[in-house]
Amino acid sequence: MVSLKNWDNKTWLSSKDYIKSFSKFLIKNSNLNSKSEILDIGCGRGKISGNLYNELKLISKPTGIDIVDHKDKDKRIIFKKSNGLNFLDKNKKFFDLILIKQTIHLLKIREIKKLIKLCKKYLKPNGVIMVLTLDPYKNEIPTFKLMHNELQNSLNRDKKIITILKKDNKKTKIKKFIYKVEISKKKYLQMIHDRYISTLLDFDLKQIKNGLNEIDNKYNKKLNFKDQLICLIIKNN
Repeated sequence: MVSLKNWDNKTWLSSKDYIKSFSKFLIKNSNLNSKSEILDIGCGRGKISGNLYNELKLISKPTGIDIVDHKDKDKRIIFKKSNGLNFLDKNKKFFDLILIKQTIHLLKIREIKKLIKLCKKYLKPNGVIMVLTLDPYKNEIPTFKLMHNELQNSLNRDKKIITILKKDNKKTKIKKFIYKVEISKKKYLQMIHDRYISTLLDFDLKQIKNGLNEIDNKYNKKLNFKDQLICLIIKNN
C-alpha cells in the first residue's frame, strides 16, 4: 500500500475544527455510545478516533491501524502497525464502527472486496462500516494541470469503487461530509511540496516544482474551497 506521511499533518485535516466537525458527522450517522468499540483503518495519527474517545467518553480506547507508525500519534487510541487485511485476518474482536477514511482507493479492487467482507464479519449487530472518499462527482481541491489529470483518473476509479460497494452491499446508505476550507496559498504550497495527497506521490521533483509555480500564479493569497467527501454507510446484509 502507498505510504502517506503528510496527509493529516499540519493541514486542515489536522485542525481542531475539522476533527470536531467530522466527529460530529460520525456520531450523527452511527449508533455510537460510551460502550462502543471503534476500529479506524488507515488512522494516520489517530486524531479523529482520539477525539471520539473524548466526545463519547468511551470506556475502551479505539483501535487505530496504519502502515506508518507516527511518533506523534494520538495517545487516546490503541495503535497497531498493520494494514486492514492483515489485522482483520488475525482479529477476534467485534466493532460498532469500522472507519475507512480516504484510504480505500489505495487498494486493488479484489483487496477492497476482501476488506469489506472481513469488516462485515467483525461488525456488531447494529454496527456500521463507514467508507469515505473524495466526492468524485463534485471536487473543488485546488490543483495544477498535471495534478488535476492524475486526480481525475483517481476520481474515476473511485466512481467504480463506489458502484461496486453499493452493488455488493445492499444495505448501504450514502451521505456527504462537506467542510469549508480557508487556507493561505503559502500553506497550501507547502502541502503540495509535502505531497499531502496520494495523487502527488509519483511526481518527480521537477513536476512538483512546476506545479508549485502554477499554483502560485493561478490562485490568490487566500484559498477558499469545499473539501467534499462521499460516505458509504454499510451494514450487514
